[in-house]
Amino acid sequence: MEGPFAGKWEKRWHPLREEWVVYSAHRNARPWQGADLIKPKPAPEYDPKCYLCPGNARVSGKNNPPYKDVFIFDNDHPVVGMTAPSVDGIENDLYKKESAKGKARVVCYDPRHNVTLSQMKLEGVFTVFKAFRSQMQDFLSDQAIKFVLIFENKGEAVGVSNPHPHCQIYATDFVFKYVEQQIAIATKHKGKTGRNIFEDIITCEQKDKVRIIAENKNAIAFIPFFARYAYEVMIFPKAQHASLISLTDEELRDLAQVFHEVVRKLDMNYNMNFPYVMSLMQAPVDGQEYNNFRMHIWLQPPYRQPGLVKYLAGPEIGGGNFMADTMPEEKAAELNKIDLANYTEEQ
Repeated sequence: MEGPFAGKWEKRWHPLREEWVVYSAHRNARPWQGADLIKPKPAPEYDPKCYLCPGNARVSGKNNPPYKDVFIFDNDHPVVGMTAPSVDGIENDLYKKESAKGKARVVCYDPRHNVTLSQMKLEGVFTVFKAFRSQMQDFLSDQAIKFVLIFENKGEAVGVSNPHPHCQIYATDFVFKYVEQQIAIATKHKGKTGRNIFEDIITCEQKDKVRIIAENKNAIAFIPFFARYAYEVMIFPKAQHASLISLTDEELRDLAQVFHEVVRKLDMNYNMNFPYVMSLMQAPVDGQEYNNFRMHIWLQPPYRQPGLVKYLAGPEIGGGNFMADTMPEEKAAELNKIDLANYTEEQ
């Protein structure tokens, strides 16, 4: 490894997880015999065998309508469901079980089988984001639902089961752990400092500037100081919003635009459809106020170098602390060299 980050070797505190992340960029020079870069296979605009393409039959026997933009349906193989079987309940103080109640949905971004959010035009991405907001508004009035996770597993490297551009929604009667953890940490930070922890993080990134990779009037994206994955990105509306529900159309479009810039930069960096796990981190929809929490989009791409996935091993799986192989500033500088004017627009 060469350049200003060569030999970087330090640990940084992750304020939203309250744990250390160890950075050992000097280890990138070590010998490696890993897997080749997984490049997506060429795909047609319409695949007659794809259960997400317009007009095709799904496993449930239902046929998709001839949709023109966003299409949302209840998952035919839901991980949670309102018809989940009843269970006996608590066994003892340690071993507990309940019925897996909830709603699972699939969101198809586009009728075309061979495009991704980065390849779609901005107006198409904005339409997707408006659909996300509409779904959140629906769940807000659903008394059976307490929390909604909207997420996308993009690319073979993260195990996606169908390449058609889509994401999933898990609406549950419990709050997912990372949001619950961030709410607790944000509440503690507010009580200790009187400030919002997310506002503090954004302020620090704006002061340092070097890790910001996209910004406009109402949104900002950066590889955080405490990033665990090499190309991990956090994208925030600049105003205080606990969820997408309260964003205006202008704010939502700016959020979509910054997201669009980020994913296009990721694609151009390795000249491929860059894989990632995208999570929309939002406050619960349980009727309570979450003024200390701020919604954000969280991208966690698996690659740290071409052909090199960040495998979780002994320290991460066994010990619980992340060992990072690259510096956040290095990866931000890498992405900021990219000229989006050179991006090839889809037709």
